[in-house]
Amino acid sequence: MKTPICDFVKKYAESDALRLHMPGHKGVSFIGAEPLDITEIDGADSLYEASGIIKESEDNSSELFGCPTYYSTEGASHSIRAMLYLISLYARERGERPLIAAAMNVHKVFLTAVALLDLDVEWLDFDDREGYLSCVFEAKKLDKFLQTAPKKPTAIYLTSPDYLGNIADIKAISAVCKKHRVLLAVDNAHGAYLRFLTPSQHPIDLGADICCDSAHKTLPALTGAAYLHISNTAPEIFVSEAKNALALFGSTSPSYLVLQSLDRLNAYLADGYNERLSSLAKRVNSLKTRLVEAGYILYGNEPTKITLATKEYGYTGTDFAKILSEKGVFCEYADPDFIVFMLTDEIGEEGLFRLENALLLMPKMSAIPTNRVTVHRPERVMSIRDAMLSPCERVATVNAFGRVLAQPSVSCPPAVPIAFCGEKIDEKVVSTFDYYGINELTVVKE
Repeated sequence: MKTPICDFVKKYAESDALRLHMPGHKGVSFIGAEPLDITEIDGADSLYEASGIIKESEDNSSELFGCPTYYSTEGASHSIRAMLYLISLYARERGERPLIAAAMNVHKVFLTAVALLDLDVEWLDFDDREGYLSCVFEAKKLDKFLQTAPKKPTAIYLTSPDYLGNIADIKAISAVCKKHRVLLAVDNAHGAYLRFLTPSQHPIDLGADICCDSAHKTLPALTGAAYLHISNTAPEIFVSEAKNALALFGSTSPSYLVLQSLDRLNAYLADGYNERLSSLAKRVNSLKTRLVEAGYILYGNEPTKITLATKEYGYTGTDFAKILSEKGVFCEYADPDFIVFMLTDEIGEEGLFRLENALLLMPKMSAIPTNRVTVHRPERVMSIRDAMLSPCERVATVNAFGRVLAQPSVSCPPAVPIAFCGEKIDEKVVSTFDYYGINELTVVKE
């Protein structure tokens, strides 16, 4: 598969060009990447008006994913905003006010997009989940909700895989959505690789209408590399307005380093990646089996992610992560209950061995009582939009009782809100923030 963006930039970097254009480094190396860092010069195309080398590269990516695929150099957050904008356009084209029914473990950028686009949200809480990062989403419960909903939502929105490695039954959920004629949008930021499993587990292949992937999370791409995917059966307005949707929220100076990364990734994926991924999944599954035999409790069903419930092994997740970091092994995420490792083929056999060796040499201690906090939905007193766009101030979490949350107040990772903007903070919410070590909150000014 050709790499038109990489080829163009390489040729330009090797030429004797006098760069009297942006960027200001003029191709002179400071950190090493500058010769390949260009802007929209003649022949380099333009991301949101692509008709040349970027269009050719996106067409290559579309061929690999089997659907219209568009690049983002600003992560899946950018694509989430574009997804919600397209859903909003679809609703307004039909003369309806957009309503999104969403699982509660959304990324915080979902809230900012809702605020900016003035969307209505109905939260789907189908189970008494422990913790806030996962949300069991069963098709039969969704079917019952849609049967009794006084107003059908424009779209169902869910996160799969979630941060702890749980993959929803997208096929069954999409069938319910089609039955009720509502759209299905999926935040698949952690699952770009799912397309290349056999059979594919990618949301678009399982019936989603639109989804986003973070290429940089699970594929060998630079940070910020992401996709917006649109189903071949999605409303026509999704494809016709996709570039406008991305341009609405994107920088007019997209990174050509990230574009080259996405371009080169096409050739990587086309050159036997399915087989390499299959081999990795088998090796990770074997490692999971050995970890269970050693007494570890695993969580989630994602094939290339390992999530350990560490308290059963005698450690908090944060303490476990600290011990491993002293041995040169760094996790993706840790909290009081879990530690998460994201694996790709790039760590190689040696990397898998180092991880296994570090985990199996960790002495098992007496189990710590598992007292994960139960997710609690406090009273809503303002809309997400009104709360987020109101004057606000920072206060200590212990002093936030009775105040209205203005911002999600959670960092990335995992960037999943514990409470939602516009909710009145009560004692249980304060306790939950405290449990996860969040000492300050942004609240609406009184």
